[in-house]
Amino acid sequence: MTTPSIATFISNTSCLDDYDPNSMPVAKARHFIKQFLSPVVESEVIELRESLGRVLATDILSPANVPNYDNSAMDGYAFNADDINVGKTTHLKVIGTAFAGKSFAGKIAQGECVRIMTGGMMPAGANTVIMQEKVLVDDKLISFTEAPKRAMNVRYTGEDLQLGQTVLAAGHLMRPADLGLIASLGIGEVTAYRKLKVAFFSTGDELASIGQTLKTGQVYDSNRYTLYGMLSRIGVEMIDMGALADDPELLEKTLLDASKLADVVITSGGVSVGEADYMKLLLAKHGQVMFWKIAMKPGRPLAYGRIGNAHYFGLPGNPVAVMVTFYQFVREALLVLMGQPKPPALPLFKVECTQPIRKLTGRTEFQRGLLFTDTDGIWKVKPTGAQGSAILSSMSLANCFIVLDESIGNIDTGAMVQVQMLDGII
Repeated sequence: MTTPSIATFISNTSCLDDYDPNSMPVAKARHFIKQFLSPVVESEVIELRESLGRVLATDILSPANVPNYDNSAMDGYAFNADDINVGKTTHLKVIGTAFAGKSFAGKIAQGECVRIMTGGMMPAGANTVIMQEKVLVDDKLISFTEAPKRAMNVRYTGEDLQLGQTVLAAGHLMRPADLGLIASLGIGEVTAYRKLKVAFFSTGDELASIGQTLKTGQVYDSNRYTLYGMLSRIGVEMIDMGALADDPELLEKTLLDASKLADVVITSGGVSVGEADYMKLLLAKHGQVMFWKIAMKPGRPLAYGRIGNAHYFGLPGNPVAVMVTFYQFVREALLVLMGQPKPPALPLFKVECTQPIRKLTGRTEFQRGLLFTDTDGIWKVKPTGAQGSAILSSMSLANCFIVLDESIGNIDTGAMVQVQMLDGII
């Protein structure tokens, strides 16, 4: 099946089932964006520690069995389970010790056992380990306080990974545990897709940079700082193009420069549907960009498309709306572009809401919430307070979104609501 072009989409919206340019549902906007994402293909070999947060470009195969020998999962005694007399007390003679990294050289005969430490190689002739807390020791003899089961507390060769097994597949986003896993195979380098390059800038005459004195009607540009923080969490290569006044020549030059330098261009401000501003005219002139009104709050205006070879995301200007639209649309798209074919969706789960929420049906709302435990240890959630799209403190206080879909209206105290955790992604 051929992926439709953005130009086709713009000129023939009827090719997309129940497309409504006046009110695009959140799920449908996500779906449409996914159709046009083209991941990076260039890769590089990097040192294992540098691979955290990067996406693997090739499968990693195990060069050996892990573990590569049968070993004990406990501190205890290794013996042959066939020596156990059912219903009778069994005494075994301790003939030596096996340490992790220093094995017992001999072979266990009938009636014998070896003191063994966690990770120690199983001695020849032994097939079972009993933990030290379940034996009685009398000089060089042990007896059992409970009947052991055959093969208990033994970790077998290849039990974790087998020779030639795919350990991590191409498209896997490397996490801390993965570093240890790959190191356990003796592998010091991996092949990863190159870092995604993301350029971003803010637009608007009202914006002032930190360090400047605010003039009447001006506000400090916070959006570039939240974008910087969110992009840092994803691990892309960032190109900060600054805060730009509504100067058509400057905006045009910056937009074109950004599209040549980066794989993705993100702007905040100037994309509201129906606004007659320079950014919309420039995007129409130099790119293929769709402008949507999304059936959501906050973050109703959204633009997506391409400028040259770069993907383009035009986010609203209000600070909270920038963050909400980034998490709901841009974050997943960036992970796909980085080489992760199916990024896991941010999980949703239901908890009790301890305060009423006023809401209109017909749109999805992402209320900023605080997830907490009550005196009984039960997880509950409450809004952070005022929910205006310019109130950035509501995001700073929040540790989750309270996600209320388009079918939901006013919420009463005690109602069960869906929450989406922010900790770990913000």
